[in-house]
Amino acid sequence: MQLNELRQYLDDLLEAARWNDYCPNGLQVEGCPEVRRILCGVTASQALVDAAVSGGYDALLVHHGYFWRGEDGRVIGIRRRRLGALLGHDISLFAYHLPLDGHPVLGNNAQLARQMGWEGEGRFGDQQLGWIGRPQESGLRAGDIAARLEAKLQRAPLLVGDGKRVVSSIAWCSGGAQGMFEQAVAAGADLYVSGEITEQTTHLARESGVAYIAAGHHATERYGIQALARHLSDELGLAADFLDLPNPV
Repeated sequence: MQLNELRQYLDDLLEAARWNDYCPNGLQVEGCPEVRRILCGVTASQALVDAAVSGGYDALLVHHGYFWRGEDGRVIGIRRRRLGALLGHDISLFAYHLPLDGHPVLGNNAQLARQMGWEGEGRFGDQQLGWIGRPQESGLRAGDIAARLEAKLQRAPLLVGDGKRVVSSIAWCSGGAQGMFEQAVAAGADLYVSGEITEQTTHLARESGVAYIAAGHHATERYGIQALARHLSDELGLAADFLDLPNPV
């Protein structure tokens, strides 16, 4: 497939232009004009770049790419090594941040719900990124859901607040969305699940009575990119492989 055709397809599929993001979405590094094999991962770390080089891939497709707002823009040190490896081996880099969080089917929030058996019934928060719904099974407590997250994600989550609270309404937003906790409380959630946690999150959980689970930034954002890889394979016939490079955060 031609690189520009793939760029247009992904931009349209994920509606990249409609998101107000703090990084560029889409093609971030231009490589060879034809794409046959794509390596997909959560973050374009040096380890993932090296795997693309050694595996003979034409492109990388990730959730966390480069050129974040506020970063030092100089091409030195770590940035030089990453970009040098991509450009030196003619490997393209595609990155979709909020577009991959927010997609209603392939997105991180949609796919986390699919993994956990949560039924989404509405949206909330900034750009309607947060999801709210209910567990398929009634009578679950916040502590039960924490245990199920640990079993599914293979990572021990951090639960703060009332672990015995029965969860009739659950809200979630993958990654570093702890700042949306107050909006989840206002939306009527009994429990809010995200990836990370900050100092103030504990106080809000205790004072609101709404439990909070930090299940891991990387762990909650593995499933969107995997779904996108399957989609490219099924719909376009591309060889799209996923490589998980675990991250404890």
